[in-house]
Amino acid sequence: MPEFVNVEIEDGVATIRLDRPPMNALDGRIQGEIRAAAEEVSANATVGATVIYGGPKVFAAGADIAEMSTMEYADMALASQALRQSFAAVAAIGHPTIAAITGYALGGGLELAMCCDFRVAGDNAKVGQPEIALGIIPGAGGTQRLPRLIGPARAKEMVFSGRFVSADEALSIGLVDRVVPPDDVYSAAVEWARVLAAGPRLALRAAKASIDYGLEVDLATGLEIERAHFAALFATEDQRVGMRSFLENGPGQAEFTGR
Repeated sequence: MPEFVNVEIEDGVATIRLDRPPMNALDGRIQGEIRAAAEEVSANATVGATVIYGGPKVFAAGADIAEMSTMEYADMALASQALRQSFAAVAAIGHPTIAAITGYALGGGLELAMCCDFRVAGDNAKVGQPEIALGIIPGAGGTQRLPRLIGPARAKEMVFSGRFVSADEALSIGLVDRVVPPDDVYSAAVEWARVLAAGPRLALRAAKASIDYGLEVDLATGLEIERAHFAALFATEDQRVGMRSFLENGPGQAEFTGR
């Protein structure tokens, strides 16, 4: 049974809840539970969107420094692989995902949030990659996902300085997508997730896969990925429902079944 990560599903929306007080430090145990939770919700056909939430006070303040401080190279070579696989499982969730950020999302916490498609932050949130102050660098996507989100120069400035970034600045540079009062973070993320979950789920999965895989290849290959997904959707019930509804009732009226 998981000790630090819980999965709840309601109305087509899953919540992956981190619960390791006081700061949701991401030790080896919680990393494994995050991976299992991500694989669980991704495989669940009743789930159309997932929210990752650390609770009302903090998202995740980073890796467990006490656990890491005694490691040598051979230890970290194995531990970093497990961490990468954990976060890769989150990034690989096939449907839309939203990180609901309250308080701190630092180091591994920000790296986890960046594995999601979107980020909703409280206006008191602080995000950053402070690993440089420990004599190391980000090791779970901070040097890769961060520049893809905000550009290499801004990413280098954050990583080189290790400074904390406010929610308003994070919004202005595209690191988070919405800023709301802290008490509204989870409800805003769930509301957004419900809207997404009500959409054509196979098309949403195809759109996510096309964008994510397309970013990793040249343009011609990306266009072929898009074309293949586009054509495949003409084998779905949602395509027929959506186009019939458009012709009969106009745009935005279709009720999709997820098939």
